Amino acid sequence: MNMQVRCWFTVLLAILGCSAFALAADQCLLCHQMLEGKLKTPTDTWAEDIHGQKGLTCAACHGGDANTDDMMKAMSRAAGFVGKPARSRIPRLCARCHSDGAFMREYNPSLRTDQLAQYRTSVHGKRLAAGDTKAAVCSDCHSVHEIRPASNPLSTVHPLKVAETCARCHVNGEYMKAYKIPTDQFAGYQASAHYAAMANRGDLSAPTCSTCHGNHGAAPPGVASVENVCSTCHVFQAQLFDESPHKKAFAAMNLAACIACHSNHRIVPPTDAMLGTGPGSICLNCHVEGDAGYAKAAQMSQSIAELEKALANSDAILDRAERSGMEVSQPKLEQGEARENLIKARVNIHSFDPAKVAGVVAAGKKLAAKTYRAGREALRERDFRRKGLAISLITILVVLFGLRMKLRSIEARQAAQADEANKDSL
Repeated sequence: MNMQVRCWFTVLLAILGCSAFALAADQCLLCHQMLEGKLKTPTDTWAEDIHGQKGLTCAACHGGDANTDDMMKAMSRAAGFVGKPARSRIPRLCARCHSDGAFMREYNPSLRTDQLAQYRTSVHGKRLAAGDTKAAVCSDCHSVHEIRPASNPLSTVHPLKVAETCARCHVNGEYMKAYKIPTDQFAGYQASAHYAAMANRGDLSAPTCSTCHGNHGAAPPGVASVENVCSTCHVFQAQLFDESPHKKAFAAMNLAACIACHSNHRIVPPTDAMLGTGPGSICLNCHVEGDAGYAKAAQMSQSIAELEKALANSDAILDRAERSGMEVSQPKLEQGEARENLIKARVNIHSFDPAKVAGVVAAGKKLAAKTYRAGREALRERDFRRKGLAISLITILVVLFGLRMKLRSIEARQAAQADEANKDSL
């Protein structure tokens, strides 16, 4: 018996067997529990599916009548049975409920109902409308019979899982070949500062694919909109950049400014080496020695290096004082304020104005100088106390020695008197 015949035979037995059971809430589940393989799999996960938990039956998506034990009637066209929905119909199928505000309020009033409208604006939706059935549809991202809320850590669209879900298609070179787009996005993202915050530190607010590209309305940000995407989180950097000479320069070259310096998916943690004219500088990608940009980059880099050095010196002397047992909590608190100036200076480089950077650096250096003086004063106090302690110990030792000598003198005199008394008695 070939595989196809065996499959139909199993289905027939299940259909016949189902009529022997009393009616259940969902006869579809009752029958499919008796099958094998992929025909049974949905019944294994349906209890975890949000739709199953809300009381929906198989008929909600597949049509038919889930309340009859007559399988011929349950799976009849008259009952609206559609079986496995075609991929091209899935977005509209899901939208029958998810675009109906009145219906969705019965289950989750906070859930948006514009997903289909957004999907139609997305790259996926546009390709599906053009007849490309490889384009992602609802079930590709949300799964089929084990759909969980995005807040559930096991959900395929939980923040920690979104990148993996997108990667199922986007790292597949053969699957993506026709679209002529890179397939290294996930590898780049895994090496990024965003991924480190999300996966390693558990920061669920950190950016993932949908943060920048959207979810139902997913699309690659255009050159003109990249800055707006980044500025949703990096507000101050964007404000400074908008006032900088680079704003017009990048616009004239039709370049996405943020990507030009920081990349897109492989966004590595920024370092001071990226600024300036030394190894690792990204300024040298555009500027050469002798031009104004080169000189400004060098000035800003030098300013930040000076503040870093001042902070390092202050840290060192305060740590020495603290290890010596001196009270330096107040200077250390002020040192934290000085370090905030270093952070502000690094943000201000997006203005590409050496004067702005220098102003913030000057405030930081002033605080660092103050804390350095406090550290030196604490060490002088320590040395003074040590000298005082040494003098006190020496004084105590001299007194003890003097007392010892005095006791010996008294003991010797008493012994001599005792000898004299013994002689007189004889």
